[in-house]
Amino acid sequence: MLISNVITLLYKKYKCLKLLCIHIQTFQGVVGYLRKRKMKKNILIIGGSSGIGKATVSILTNPKNQVFSTYFNNPESNPDYDSFKLNVLDTDYDFSVLPEVLDGLVYCPGSINLKPFGRIKPEDFLADYNLQVLGFVKVLQAVMPRLKKSESPSVVLFSTVAVQTGFPFHSLVSSSKGAIEGLVKSLAAEFAPHIRFNAIAPSLTHTNLSANILNTPEKIAANDARHPLKRIGQPEDIAEMVSFLLSEKASWMTGQIIHIDGGLSTLRV
Repeated sequence: MLISNVITLLYKKYKCLKLLCIHIQTFQGVVGYLRKRKMKKNILIIGGSSGIGKATVSILTNPKNQVFSTYFNNPESNPDYDSFKLNVLDTDYDFSVLPEVLDGLVYCPGSINLKPFGRIKPEDFLADYNLQVLGFVKVLQAVMPRLKKSESPSVVLFSTVAVQTGFPFHSLVSSSKGAIEGLVKSLAAEFAPHIRFNAIAPSLTHTNLSANILNTPEKIAANDARHPLKRIGQPEDIAEMVSFLLSEKASWMTGQIIHIDGGLSTLRV
């Protein structure tokens, strides 16, 4: 009688243990699913319809991210990401399409106006500053509450190799981009350790902005030759670094100005 009771008891415990294991496996599956959903990042790219911005949208559009891209003159319709019109020179922005949590912000609007200093009017400096610096400031202030709700938010801006390596006729673009570099370091210090701020300083890159500089094969060849790596940049060269800076792989980087310039800023070959 005693042996039979022991066997019955063990059998019941075995069944309970088996059921418990099934429940644990189910729970682990649910947790894994939720973690995968949680890993999906919401990223806003200002100026994602052309050049480096477009290449960035292309690289970041994958199952791990939900990309929101703005355009000004080049409307796009793509089922893989959300796109809406935005003029960064406006005073009020409508970001109602964005989710409550924003994990990444990339600010791409820029200009390349190369002129002798004597031909540049004071209002030209002001217009460039409004586009490249104040435009970013207004966007950042508008989405800051969403960034603060993220566990590990990251912001990426763009400078230029011409800020730390002086070139003639670059006083206009270097002034605005120099302000960007100072702003990145100041914001990185103010919002550490929560929000990371970094900037990329490219050399000449083959985009619509550089079309006037690279409008003949001879000009392209001459600019290729200026770089130690003997080619100008492509949008994807820069976009890959944007993707890295937004990722957890760059979680120990903030306040950095990263030169992606074919070696132009540091090498003389």
